[in-house]
Amino acid sequence: MSGAVKSNVFGSSGTIAAAAGGLKWESVVTASTVTVESNRGYFINTTSNACTVTLPASPDVGDQVILLDYARTWDTNAITIDSNGNDFQNQADTYIVDYDTEGQGINIVFSGSTNGWIPNSDIANAFDHGDPPTQKAIFAYGATYSGGYTYYSVSNLVNSSGVIASDVSGVGTGRRLAAAASYGGDKAIFAYGSGGSDVSLKNLVNNSGVVAADVAGVGTARTGTAAAEYGGDKAIFGFGYTSSAVSMTNLVSSIGVVGSDVTGVGTARPLLAAASYGGDKAVFAYGLTSGAVSLKNLCSNSGVISSDVTGVGTARYNLAAAKYGGDKAVFAYGYTSTYVSLKNLVNNSGVVAADVTGVGTARAGLAAAGYGGDKAVFAYGTTGSYVSLKNLCSNSGVIAADVTGVGTARDQLAAAGFSFSA
Repeated sequence: MSGAVKSNVFGSSGTIAAAAGGLKWESVVTASTVTVESNRGYFINTTSNACTVTLPASPDVGDQVILLDYARTWDTNAITIDSNGNDFQNQADTYIVDYDTEGQGINIVFSGSTNGWIPNSDIANAFDHGDPPTQKAIFAYGATYSGGYTYYSVSNLVNSSGVIASDVSGVGTGRRLAAAASYGGDKAIFAYGSGGSDVSLKNLVNNSGVVAADVAGVGTARTGTAAAEYGGDKAIFGFGYTSSAVSMTNLVSSIGVVGSDVTGVGTARPLLAAASYGGDKAVFAYGLTSGAVSLKNLCSNSGVISSDVTGVGTARYNLAAAKYGGDKAVFAYGYTSTYVSLKNLVNNSGVVAADVTGVGTARAGLAAAGYGGDKAVFAYGTTGSYVSLKNLCSNSGVIAADVTGVGTARDQLAAAGFSFSA
């Protein structure tokens, strides 16, 4: 470009290129290698593999290239820059230059033969928002007993205002002591339980609240397990009872696939409860061994269950739990040697608070779920006789008075949140 005067720092030989706002962007790159052109932008998708980016061999002063982490996977599969015979930040082309930070964006400009390519900006763009909050809930399954069990295959949807709808029948195998959790952000899964014998099956719920047919063979058949969402979009089923109490978990992927058993995750026990807390973690607490127990096991955002922590409120079992307030949890009701009406709030660090008594009709065998973005609902159960009532929990953890007449009275059912749409 001898003798030519550039009026644009993003120019190239013989032309005046568009500024950064008008930079030409190429199609998403998924290959393991790509040779880029000056004054272009490239989305580099390293979901499946790392990528080597070869820069132009004969750039002009002011030539520019922008590279962006398309899928936020550079921390898993980095990009390597081959400066193609030119210096990079005054370092010879023999140096290896890689970028391995999630969400990174690189804007590099050619400064001439002395220093070569120089980053104009090199930043990690934070993913500073999450999924919309869960708006609706679903209660399903359960049983009553009168000389023998009647197993229910019904569901009741809860809208974003906490109103429970009438029964919907025929939603998979009727059973008791199943568990449920949200997964995938806006869907739910029910699994395990007993319909006369222990079952190993799941029923997925789509984001419209439709319960799918049974899928069998999803881990060890058992009852009295608990479940919660973790990791933002996955679920975990933990503990339970076969011919004896078991200490195991099954992780559920973000698309509803139930993983194989993982054993040895705290004190074996059934009839506990679980809920999500802290935005991406879960807590399992209470349950039954030779008697009611007062302990918790925290679950990390990668699905790892921690060792027992004892002394977390009144020992009891057959209670329920749900997320509330966006990042906290509440355990409520249950059975000791009698039905109890109390709650224990859990903060966003997983600390379980002392008992608070007098939170609606004392009962056990109920279920609970989050709804309305930041609230929870407890419903059904038994007081010695089966009840059809609910108690709403505010986003500050206050449980409201009983509301009766909310579907078939039953106990030992399960519930979970679903749907981003109100």
